[in-house]
Amino acid sequence: MGLKDKLKLVKENILNSQNKVERNSKVEIIAVTKTHPFKTIEDSYQAGFLSIGENRVQEASDKFGSFDSMPRLKKRFIGHLQSNKLKRCLNLFDTIDSIDSTSLIKKVSNFGQRTDKKISVLLEVNTSNEKQKYGFLPEEKEELLSCFEEPGVLITGLMTVAPFTTDEKKIRSSFKTLRDLKENLNSFLGDKKMCELSMGMSNDYKIAIEEGSTMIRLGTLLFGQRGSYN
Repeated sequence: MGLKDKLKLVKENILNSQNKVERNSKVEIIAVTKTHPFKTIEDSYQAGFLSIGENRVQEASDKFGSFDSMPRLKKRFIGHLQSNKLKRCLNLFDTIDSIDSTSLIKKVSNFGQRTDKKISVLLEVNTSNEKQKYGFLPEEKEELLSCFEEPGVLITGLMTVAPFTTDEKKIRSSFKTLRDLKENLNSFLGDKKMCELSMGMSNDYKIAIEEGSTMIRLGTLLFGQRGSYN
């Protein structure tokens, strides 16, 4: 099955999942092209994908070519960002979807102020409370709200990664936690309310859609097992 057919199937599954729970939010489909060559990005764009996701700054820097023929493509950084790679990351990507600490958002804010532009970001939340994961904890509401006081950034939503399990109840609970957290935070945010929930990957995106996801990150489903960008 080609990428165009896969995109069509994913869109059908999104619609079916939304109809099941009477949701109708627009869903952004992010093609996760990490470990795949630049041609995969070009092929994805030609197939109709308008967003890509990468999780390593060095890999993106090494493999990115010209995006002149892909004017509408949004490049999203979805991995853990080390502070010493911040400037290079912001020169390569349009958004950072994985702000996982107040110290990191302060550094992004400072960069935005120095360059006189608002940097679009998502806040990463560790909804499963797993020690190996990055992100704010759901109960750290004061820390999360403080992020919205930083100039130079535009926080559009929250992101999470579900627990690695086949237990649908645990996966669904993780997504519901993020949705509830967004609604709770929005009650304090006035005109800074968030609209995006980035949750759901190849193995669980249908559940995520049912729980209100507005962004899904698909890699294996589209491209098979990890490749090598070299």
